[in-house]
Amino acid sequence: MGNAASMEKFKAGLRGELLQPGSPGYDTARKVYNAMIDRRPALIARCKDVADVIASVRFAGETGMLTAVRGGGHNAGGLGICDDGLVIDLSSMNGVRVDPWAKTIRVEGGCTWGGVDHASHAFGLATPAGILSTTGVGGLTLGGGLGHLTRKCGLTIDNLLAADMVLADGRFVTASAEQNPDLFWAVRGGGGNFGIVTSFLFRGHPVHTVLAGPTLWELEHAPEVLQRYRDFINTAPEEINGFFLFLSVPPGPPFPEPLHNRKMCGIVWCYAGPPDRFEETFRPVRRFPQPAFDMIGPMPYPALQSMFDGLYPPGQQWYWKADFIKELGDEAIRLHVEHGSKLPTPQSTMHLYPVNGAARRVEGNATAWSYRDATWAEVIVGVDPDPSNNERMTRWANAYWNALHPHSAGGAYVNFMMHDEGQERVKATYRGNYERLAKVKAMYDPENFFRVNQNIQPAGKKSSRSAA
Repeated sequence: MGNAASMEKFKAGLRGELLQPGSPGYDTARKVYNAMIDRRPALIARCKDVADVIASVRFAGETGMLTAVRGGGHNAGGLGICDDGLVIDLSSMNGVRVDPWAKTIRVEGGCTWGGVDHASHAFGLATPAGILSTTGVGGLTLGGGLGHLTRKCGLTIDNLLAADMVLADGRFVTASAEQNPDLFWAVRGGGGNFGIVTSFLFRGHPVHTVLAGPTLWELEHAPEVLQRYRDFINTAPEEINGFFLFLSVPPGPPFPEPLHNRKMCGIVWCYAGPPDRFEETFRPVRRFPQPAFDMIGPMPYPALQSMFDGLYPPGQQWYWKADFIKELGDEAIRLHVEHGSKLPTPQSTMHLYPVNGAARRVEGNATAWSYRDATWAEVIVGVDPDPSNNERMTRWANAYWNALHPHSAGGAYVNFMMHDEGQERVKATYRGNYERLAKVKAMYDPENFFRVNQNIQPAGKKSSRSAA
């Protein structure tokens, strides 16, 4: 941890708090969204501004402390926290500034998407980002960024214009198409490997009210619904997005009581085009089997973004398995129905997020995200508040993933990966972009200071620092 004098100097220079085990608020500050992750850092620096971030990075570099960076704390594998090291916590850096004339949104690194949606909605703007408003902006963006607007507006990284960053040596730089373009290329999908983003500049899109909501079917219709959904989403207008899921119906409104706790399949829709063209666009979906529940209607975009927040509060046990999918063949559909009908706990689920449309129009080597040829990002998640169910839902998720993986494209969306999936899995995720990422890593973080992540090893040397 370094000597007492250096730590006291570090603490005195911070505008934010420096927490240690035993400090008031320490146990709250070390919690992350996934309660399956329980780690005890030696120090938590709750940064108030960029100067605090720079001081924290320099202190960690001087003392050799393992360092994790926490934005929203939402990462599946708990990669915003570490044992015995320093956590650089950005959660107090949560300002948002909207420029309605330039149609841009400036977001600090500790924001969650709920804060961004609230600020940008007042100006009739949005940028594509996730399906829960509690998700952190930093982690989601650096991994790529999926959401309800992906088919219309692309990935979150496709709407990133610039990033202000603190590097491993404490320097402050801007990454954009004009400044440090190699770094800008790498942070668009390469995760937190290259530095700490203290603010993001996003392009805003004119999105205010959408036609959206879930449609649910009985499980007996799942094979046909999946086949029809597959065919529809491959050719659908980009204004419409829909992710498929298996679920247990929550026991409360807006769902009717006869459906409560029943295992079903569904699609959560988001239409962001002209309202008078919705029925024409949606006509093929009306030919699907008769749904048991249909809640599609007009709603403010932030209402859709926060629709599922109450179902998935922080502090539950989560286990994730993921893949990219190019094609959904009939055998894969059969396996999805077989395993998706065996959800082990009421909140466990499987989602297929479309990543075609506008996201596919970007070249595969234009950003670090390499799976522009995929059609879906698949995620299988076991979720429950009770740790005694961890083994059961982990076993189910792994069996499901093992059955479907031969039908996958090979890699996975890094934000859906657990912390212990290994270097080969990371390489499979970046495919032909990995070598370039490793070279950029060697330029900006040659000693692998930022390694509590889905780690990219610096090219040209074997670092003595292994990924946590």
